[in-house]
Amino acid sequence: MKKLIFKKFSLDHALFFLYVALSISLIVWVIQAVNFLDIVSEDGHSFRIYFFYTLLNLPKIFSRILPFIFFISLFYIIIKYENYNELIVFWTIGIKKITFINKAIKVSFFYVFLQLILTTYIVPNSQDAARSFIRSSQLNLFPSLFKEKRFIDTVSGLTIFIEKNNKNGTFNNIFLKDQLANGESQIIFAKSGVMLNNQNNIGYLELYDGKFINNKRGKSTIFLFDKTNFNLSNYSTKTTTFPKIQEINTKILLDCIFLINKIKIFKIDKKILDKYFACNEKNSKNMKQELFKRLILPFYLPLLSLIATFLIIKSKDSYNYQRLQFLLFFIGTLIIVISEVSVRYTSINNFLIFLFSAIPIIFFISFYLLLLNKLKFSK
Repeated sequence: MKKLIFKKFSLDHALFFLYVALSISLIVWVIQAVNFLDIVSEDGHSFRIYFFYTLLNLPKIFSRILPFIFFISLFYIIIKYENYNELIVFWTIGIKKITFINKAIKVSFFYVFLQLILTTYIVPNSQDAARSFIRSSQLNLFPSLFKEKRFIDTVSGLTIFIEKNNKNGTFNNIFLKDQLANGESQIIFAKSGVMLNNQNNIGYLELYDGKFINNKRGKSTIFLFDKTNFNLSNYSTKTTTFPKIQEINTKILLDCIFLINKIKIFKIDKKILDKYFACNEKNSKNMKQELFKRLILPFYLPLLSLIATFLIIKSKDSYNYQRLQFLLFFIGTLIIVISEVSVRYTSINNFLIFLFSAIPIIFFISFYLLLLNKLKFSK
């Protein structure tokens, strides 16, 4: 009987957690998706790249909101059980309040495990996969970059100016500056032009009535043309394609930290590390912050679970029950804020890393002892 009751409580919490987490994740995802439209409108990538890039950001969003949603869900379910007198069933069949608290804490370790899987494996891989779509994509939406009376330098090595973009797809008074190697450059003026695709679906500009100005070592050469084709397939976006710290595998980050601190745990080849990022002291601060975020922050969840279970020390008929709700909600929110803020200070020195890593343990022990005292007093 007791197992069935706890199973129902855990299931109710899990279902509400999933419902809220997915709902908020989708809302945040839609907002981010709107912001990511620059990938198409400014950087010239296809809508296919845009879709997969935004979709692969969902695990990151889910991971970031998980602690708050976990706390809100447990907080809500306990209040709901109290309001519908379902908690009385627990006490009536002989379940002690401390047993209820311990069960809630044990359940929280499932979410700790889930968060660790997300932060150490799923999120870095999904972020790297999203970046790989940018790396491997071609700029097949050049027309979106051709905007009237604006100098566009989104494309690496190429500056574009179009005086007029006609509705029929043609352009008037085109200026192109192609930055070549060794400080050489080529400037192209054309009175008109049109964007076309060849048989291989590779985009090119067909330009009419213009001239080339080639600058080489301070000397200029001018060529006139009636018609010429300007190949666009050789150009890439300026969008960042090199992996960011949050996109790098957790083991690689740990290997680099060990290497910097001269701790020989793994057989590390620095050349392999440098393929992903510069493994040096300069980047160690960002790496420490990222590892703290991935490996330590999930362990705030048992503490949040403990804070939510403080609700059972009083019944809904108590005079200050509502005040207790507000107080506990404030404390839980404050703990989440502290956990997020602490990430910024972990890069200062190793002592602060140890201190902020110990905070969830210290707080947990303190609140647990306080709760035991409250339960004894309530008897």
